[in-house]
Amino acid sequence: MVDNKLYGTGRRKKSIARVYLLPGTGKVTINKRDIDDYFGLETLKVIVRQPLVLTEMLSKFDVRVNVHGGGFTGQAGAIRHGISRALLRADADFRPALKKAGYLTRDPRSKERKKYGLKAARRAPQFSKR
Repeated sequence: MVDNKLYGTGRRKKSIARVYLLPGTGKVTINKRDIDDYFGLETLKVIVRQPLVLTEMLSKFDVRVNVHGGGFTGQAGAIRHGISRALLRADADFRPALKKAGYLTRDPRSKERKKYGLKAARRAPQFSKR
């Protein structure tokens, strides 16, 4: 294990998370706020902690995150991606487990652009017969 901080960048939709892992007790701080203050939904907190639970490192690292862009769901996914990448720097043996769970893959799905003549990406104006 490395004694200093480990870094990983995570991305999802329009969100970008800069994640730092520091030796500690498992405290997660997002944009200088506790995870419980930042995310209201319990499912988002679970998503953020998934890589640490999988590698059994939840009580060994404190997580400090700067995240911007997108909404809460995208930010939670970006943080998970960043934590996974940072854990690889801690121990390369985590790679098969993280890869199998899909935490190292950058989710390519993003919002489809709006097309002209339509109300949204695919939503057409209401059809009127008369």
